[in-house]
Order: sequence, then C-alpha cells, then structure tokens
Amino acid sequence: MSARPAQLPHWIEIGVLPILNVLLALIVAGLILWTIGANPFEAIVFLVKGAFGSGYAWGYTLYYATSFIFTGLAVAVAFHAGLFNIGGEGQAVIGGLGAGVVALAFDHILPAPILVPLAILASCVFGAAWAIVPAYLQAYRGSHIVITTIMFNFLAASLMVYLLVDVFRDAGQMSTQSRTFTEAATLPEIAAVFGWFGIKIPSTPLNLSIVWALICCALVTVFIWRSRLGYEIRATGLSPRAAIYAGIKPAHVTLIAMAISGALAGCVGVNEILGVQHRLLLEFVAGAGFTGIAVALMGRNHPFGIILASILFGALYQGGAELAFEIPTVTREMIITIQGLIILFSGALAYMNRPWVERIYLWLAAPRAGEVPSHG
Repeated sequence: MSARPAQLPHWIEIGVLPILNVLLALIVAGLILWTIGANPFEAIVFLVKGAFGSGYAWGYTLYYATSFIFTGLAVAVAFHAGLFNIGGEGQAVIGGLGAGVVALAFDHILPAPILVPLAILASCVFGAAWAIVPAYLQAYRGSHIVITTIMFNFLAASLMVYLLVDVFRDAGQMSTQSRTFTEAATLPEIAAVFGWFGIKIPSTPLNLSIVWALICCALVTVFIWRSRLGYEIRATGLSPRAAIYAGIKPAHVTLIAMAISGALAGCVGVNEILGVQHRLLLEFVAGAGFTGIAVALMGRNHPFGIILASILFGALYQGGAELAFEIPTVTREMIITIQGLIILFSGALAYMNRPWVERIYLWLAAPRAGEVPSHG
C-alpha cells in the first residue's frame, strides 16, 4: 500500500486549489446575483470584458495588480517567519511619504536617473522603519504583532493627515495635497515607454513600477528559498523552538522579516505616488494593504501565486467597475461582496477542497492494481 504524501505537489497547492476556491466563490456570487434579478452569466461576461477585453482594460487591471503584488509579498515574507503582518496599509502610507519627501526635496535638483532610484529606496526605508517598531515590541516586549500593526495603520493615517495639512500642503490651496512633482520625480507610463519604440497602446495609470514589482518577486523567491537568512526565516516560522535549538535567534529573525515586509509594502508608494498621482495626498493606498492579505493567502505565500492572485483582484477591481456600470442592479457593494466571497473561500475555507483533491491525486498517482514488476 502506498503511503500518503506529506503534501500535495506544489502545482496543486498554488495552482489547482486556489482556482477551485475561486470557482466556488464565483458560483456562490452567481447565485446571489440571480436572487437580485441579474443574469449571472451576463455579469461574468461584463466582468471579464471589463478586466481583459481591451488594452485599456488590461492597463487598469495590471495597475491595480501592481500594488497588490507589493502588499501580497509583504504579507508572505512575514508569514514565512510565523508573523501575521496586518500593517501593510500603514506601511504603504509611510512608504509613499518617504518617496514623496525625497521627490519634493530634490525634484528641482537631481535628474530622474538619480532621483527615481533614491525615491524608491526611501519608500523601502520608510516602510521598513514603520514595521520595525511593532516587530521590536513583539520580539523584546511580548506585544502581539497583529494588535500593534493594526494600531500602526491608524497612526500612519493620522500622521499623514497632520503632515499634509500643516507641513506639505501647497500654499494657496485648500485640498490636502502637496504640490505636483516635476517630471524628474515621476515614473513614466507603460504607454509612454511603448511609444518610445513606436508602439501605440492606450494611456492608463500602468507605469514602470510593475517592472519593479516583478523584480521584487524574483528577489523574494531567491531570498526565501535560496539564502541562509531565508532558511532561518522559514525555520523560525515552522518551529521557533527547533530554530532556537539550531542556533537561530527568533527575535533577530522577527526584526529582519518585518523590516523586509514593511519595505515591500512601502513600495505601493512607488506605484501610486511616483507613477500615478505625482504628489503626496491622502488615502492613496485605498485598501491595498488589506487586499494584500487575501492575495498572499490565495497565492500560498509564493511569489508566482501572488502574481496570479494580484491579477485576479486587479480584474475584480477593474471588471467590477465595468459590471456596475453595465448592470445598474449590481452596485459597488455587490462587487465588494464578490471580493469578500473570494477572500472567504481562499482564506477561511482555503483547504475545504483539499481532501477530495488529494484522494483523486493519490488514485491517479498510485500504481495499477495487480501490476507485477518484471524480473530479468
């Protein structure tokens, strides 16, 4: 009799199971749409066309996905260390503040090839610094990381309000925003980049920060699974006592993992502040920090899975807006309900389908009954 495997193959864990969860969520969402008089199949068509039906739709979907990649990676790195970082929203706010401060200070002095990398570095440093404090409180004072990171979200929002009202607000205007950056402190749109090579695509908020997001995915993959420090992070997350026995210091790992997590979340500011808004303003994160939790769960805390999950949630944001426009009975709240169902099935019910999927896999992988090995 063949022994049960300790775990399913990776392609099932990060591919098949999340897809099944999404399909179940869409089925339940379809039933809800049917009860309010909307045609579920028509709604799905509008949602898919709104997210992927044109170059314009793709641009917006990938623009939303870029921020979700950053926050999804942030949650994943912390989770590998056994930490549940709920503070991505606040860390993204402070990361955007870092990018904005550098842009406002040097956009009339430094050229773009120097200023943009410096602003990206600032977003990482500010995000990491904001995450280090709750990490220290857990590692050396026993405070729970979930509580402190949630509290720091509110602190970040309040700090940004104060700074935009009393420090960075452009003179002579009532709106809570800074002055617009010069061109030296902005990331070009992907449409403009394609235009340099004579290729015309629709203008959307999608900008070069998506390249940085994909680079971060590659860096996280190498770091977590191919480096000594990544091994220490995973070992600590799996068993802190065993890690201590192996000479690993969990407190040290907590600080490092949360710093990297905060730096990744801070990169949301690269997408929004440098790539789209081109000024400091309130609420530019727009919930991406919390969506990153669902993205990491759905992507099984693996960068490749996070990319796919980010595209899915980007499609829900963009396609949902088109769906609400085409079918008036489907309100914005209904779109949020669909997103919530996907989070529910990918988070709390993530392993609901695992038993029967595992049974099918074992049945297909098992040798045929009665098969006798040949002897020479």
